[in-house]
Amino acid sequence: MGLEVLLYWPNITGYFRIGLVLAAWAACDTPAVFVSLYSVSIALDGVDGWLARRLDQSSRFGAWLDVVVDNLGRGMLWSLLFEWGWLVSALEWCVFVCNHNARGDHWKNSFTSSPRFIQAVMANGFRTPLGTWVVSGLHCLPLWLYGYRWGLLSHWLCLPLWIQALGTLLLAAGRLLALSVEIWCIWTHIEYLTSDKPEDQKH
Repeated sequence: MGLEVLLYWPNITGYFRIGLVLAAWAACDTPAVFVSLYSVSIALDGVDGWLARRLDQSSRFGAWLDVVVDNLGRGMLWSLLFEWGWLVSALEWCVFVCNHNARGDHWKNSFTSSPRFIQAVMANGFRTPLGTWVVSGLHCLPLWLYGYRWGLLSHWLCLPLWIQALGTLLLAAGRLLALSVEIWCIWTHIEYLTSDKPEDQKH
């Protein structure tokens, strides 16, 4: 395995997702185009993992690239929504550095001795009801807020205001749950950096 990893199909999918994010950013004032491009990028987030398993093309670079693309997309969207949106993006990048620096490409499976709540969120690669709720808050809340700001929830989806409010509440709660995991990851990484104890013994 060498530089040929860069041309693995899952990674090519990642490059395509970056192009979609940049194109969406350029079309941020045209909701129909923005939502279409950004939604395709989100949908492809599941395709690259499937391709990696299907084609036996998993790699450390691919695991790294997948999170980079996710953070780029969400960071772009948060910065479009709020002046302080960069704070959310900065937090997510900080967690990315903490997890991939100490835990590597198998970071999702490195929480076996963490607190029960953290284990419950991370269990089976987020493929649990709680994990799905957290990931939905992480990925969907900024897009939902974009749709609310531009009136897409009312005009496209014809959602009554109470459903819009409930959706916002549920997604925000999921994002707050994600925040609790992020803070735990940062704190344990600080403990790791200030201790001589190996990381695999701390989690």
